[in-house]
Amino acid sequence: MAEMGKGVTAGKIASNVQKKLTRAQEKVLQKLGKADETKDEQFEQCVQNFNKQLYEGSKLQKDLRTYLASVKAMHEASKKLTECLQEVYEPDWPGRDDTNKISENNDLLWTDFHQKLVDQALLTMDTYLGQFPDIKSRIAKRGRKLVDYDSARHHYESLQTAKKKDEAKIAKAEEELVKAQKVFEEMNIDLQEELPSLWNSRVGFYVNTFQSIAGLEENFHKEMSKLNQNLNDVLVDLEKEHGTSTYPVKAQPRKKTKLFSRLRKKISSDSTPAKANKTPSSPPDGTPITSPETKAINHELEPSTLETPGGGIPKSPSQSSLPAVVVETFPATVNGTVESGAPSERADMPPGFLFKVQAMHDYSATDSDELQLKTGDVVLVVPFDNPEEQDEGWLMGVKESDWLQHKEFDQCRGVFPENFTERVQ
Repeated sequence: MAEMGKGVTAGKIASNVQKKLTRAQEKVLQKLGKADETKDEQFEQCVQNFNKQLYEGSKLQKDLRTYLASVKAMHEASKKLTECLQEVYEPDWPGRDDTNKISENNDLLWTDFHQKLVDQALLTMDTYLGQFPDIKSRIAKRGRKLVDYDSARHHYESLQTAKKKDEAKIAKAEEELVKAQKVFEEMNIDLQEELPSLWNSRVGFYVNTFQSIAGLEENFHKEMSKLNQNLNDVLVDLEKEHGTSTYPVKAQPRKKTKLFSRLRKKISSDSTPAKANKTPSSPPDGTPITSPETKAINHELEPSTLETPGGGIPKSPSQSSLPAVVVETFPATVNGTVESGAPSERADMPPGFLFKVQAMHDYSATDSDELQLKTGDVVLVVPFDNPEEQDEGWLMGVKESDWLQHKEFDQCRGVFPENFTERVQ
């Protein structure tokens, strides 16, 4: 007999094809009611329980994998959070080493929790579900063998009831019937024993699985609670230390130009008697002599701005003859935000007064155009002459004490960091 493939012969293929055709014909006859079908209600109930058990187990496995993925995501999020804590915890703060140790233990605890869930829950779940594919395949095969048995039984019965009996065919049909019945019953008996046992095993499996998960969660949260308490204690100590120690408040960096200080030095040097003697006199026609410094002032600074840094700056002879400059009026702004309404023009307040702030921390001026602040100082905030000169986080103002004493606005005003103060009015 010719070989059709490895372990497969033409005769075997033909036999399988014939079996499929016979089964299909038998099922059609059974559905049409022309052939009876062997029924086993008890076994059918076992099959329904099996399918239900398989569905529930597969859903549990899927949800458990989702839970493990969530645990892993929480681990990563917790790790990022503790890393952030380590970064912001400054070296001179008490408890830095403790926070680092807590972060390490936190990471180890999450890792251990995830691994134990895999070992004690997920792998057990996989083993439990691993037995279902084989049983499902055997149930399907039993169904096919039942159809073969019914077909052989019907064939034998039809030969027996035929008008013209062929004893040889009847004997062969009986032999095939006995063989089909034996194969079917062997498979049926095995499954009749296994399916109820498998169905009952679900209770113990679910108990063990959820007990394991609950126990692991209990231990995890208990240990995590200890770490959280330790971290809380460290932060309480930091808060107490912060209450008795000085941690300087830092102002935002300024993008201030060096033009003020450069021009101030030039103007101051030009204002000395020695420099004044060297200043050329004006021509008879009265045309002013314009120095390079004056040009810089005309083109780079407004007159009101020039007088602002460092108090009153004496004018040089060249400045006294400067042509009139039209100053553009800008709306009042604070941190680049236009204040609604026009600035208050109260007689007892400096021009353009906006609101009052009180210093909450000492501030040491780092440049001549900045205000020196002591805790408790009240500052009258005014707008910048040119809003483009205002740096983020900085305000312009004059200390209330200086204003009440001198009423000299241009000589007393200066800039200061907003985060060192608190608005009071």
